[in-house]
Amino acid sequence: MAKQPQPISPFKNFFAGGFGGVCLVFVGHPLDTIKVRLQTQPKPQPGQPPLYSGTFDCFRKTLVGEGVRGLYRGMAAPIIGVTPMFAVCFFGFGLGKRLQQRKPDDALTYPQLFAAGMLSGVFTTVIMAPGERIKCLLQIQAATGETKYSGSLDCARQLYREAGIRGVYKGTVLTLMRDVPASGMYFMTYEWLKNILTPEGKSVSDLSVPRILFAGGLAGIFNWAVAIPPDVLKSRFQTAPPGKYPNGFRDVLRELIREEGVASLYKGFTAVMIRAFPANAACFLGFEVAMKFLNWIAPGL
Repeated sequence: MAKQPQPISPFKNFFAGGFGGVCLVFVGHPLDTIKVRLQTQPKPQPGQPPLYSGTFDCFRKTLVGEGVRGLYRGMAAPIIGVTPMFAVCFFGFGLGKRLQQRKPDDALTYPQLFAAGMLSGVFTTVIMAPGERIKCLLQIQAATGETKYSGSLDCARQLYREAGIRGVYKGTVLTLMRDVPASGMYFMTYEWLKNILTPEGKSVSDLSVPRILFAGGLAGIFNWAVAIPPDVLKSRFQTAPPGKYPNGFRDVLRELIREEGVASLYKGFTAVMIRAFPANAACFLGFEVAMKFLNWIAPGL
């Protein structure tokens, strides 16, 4: 059983989660750029080497060709979207926990925590899908040498002009397929690790910073272990020319397996896993710090 240190406040989760999300993007965006470029690089011509031979080659070429700014391309979209997205994500998790409690001090089982995490994934998709679409398009355009979009707002305007709201939300189903089970794993793992890392006789609210960082980082790895295959499909689908995949993710899946094998569903695995630990460690540390501050200034909220 997971111990709940105090009554759950979805509203405090909302504000603390937004701060945690900003911490995550700042730490993790460079490797997210590498991940997307690896996932969407074109298939090489016969006899030609691939554009990037792996994670470190992609990192080196991006840094040499575009400087540090190249690693942070497209960050405006997730920064603008990440505060409300993670706020809603942690709010959804808090609400999911609250809905399953009969009394404010009821402890939740790990399956209940997983279900609460899945609810958070549903909540975030509405905000996440357009931000992911814009981010992916901006991340790959520098690698291809094109300059179709001058920035996040210009990208959003052009997508809306070309295909309406459907163009902005392209890939929503795949975002949902990625985030619902992955979010369940994410939050359940974090709560589980917090419990086992808490010394006997102590409260989880008194967990040390290194232990919070470890629990958050490992939760991020478990999250992405579940999320990578649908994330690869999502990145391909969201950056494909209009009409390329008329049957949606099924066409993307068939093409990837036919041309590159099942291993292609784990493209960007190294970049994702290198990013997952520090980014999510920063996210949960930011969340816990913000939550303590909110409990201090507004204990009754």
